[in-house]
Amino acid sequence: MKKRSVFFSLLVAAAAVAMPPALADEEGTILALGDSVAFGYITRAGFQYVNPNNFVAYPQYLGVLRHVHAVDAACPGETTGSFLSSIAVDHGCRQYRAAAPLHVSYGSTQLQFATGYLSLHHNVRVVTVQLGANDEFVLLDSCASASNPALCVQLGLPAVLQSVATNIGIILASLRGVGYGGTIVLVNYYSLDYTDPNQTALSTLLNQAISAPAAAYGAIVADVFSTFAAASAPVGGGKTCFAGLLNVNPLDTSSCDVHPAQSGHQLIAATVNSRLPAAEE
Repeated sequence: MKKRSVFFSLLVAAAAVAMPPALADEEGTILALGDSVAFGYITRAGFQYVNPNNFVAYPQYLGVLRHVHAVDAACPGETTGSFLSSIAVDHGCRQYRAAAPLHVSYGSTQLQFATGYLSLHHNVRVVTVQLGANDEFVLLDSCASASNPALCVQLGLPAVLQSVATNIGIILASLRGVGYGGTIVLVNYYSLDYTDPNQTALSTLLNQAISAPAAAYGAIVADVFSTFAAASAPVGGGKTCFAGLLNVNPLDTSSCDVHPAQSGHQLIAATVNSRLPAAEE
């Protein structure tokens, strides 16, 4: 979600996860689209960046639950705008792609890859989309040096939220426009700290914008916000970090960064899976 520099100190990812073999198209796939959360990004992961298999995220866990192969096209730092256009403002996606490989290789926008993939592969069972957080991060960064950052965010947020809703609508229309009639799941975002009313309000408003166009295109919403809230309440007192759902900050092990730990990814996968019909055995 946030733009990060690459090649720093080593942080071990979950290497012992048993992933399903790549399955033929006729057996079905999950197409995952989005940002660093869907990618499985780990901050300051050092040489691990050279191999995207080091980053295990909820699409891979969802593939295990659904008994299908996950095609994960997510890009760390992708905004809803940069998903659509190669010249729109992003939050580090293009920088990441220039320095390290994604789970799948493409030279186009993520939307062009997605529509091309759907046009060629006719048994995609589920498409997941998780975008929007980086749109807010761009605003927060732009307001950081303002004389009144809080007022700057307050004034700029309505336009950002409207842009997110509009762009998500365009994305859904484009996916449907190539003839894909299957399941589309919009994956919303958790709060980093449910005890912080400002942080939680930002997440709530963003999730409302993400969900706004869903019904018009027959998409469903996976409510990660609520499942993280429920999971963090008894263990972390409402703090997502203290519940072990986020990656530990490598520079300060008493805190976390914004990205899910493996337990967080597993919870997101379970949340998405709960919105789908029972998987075939």
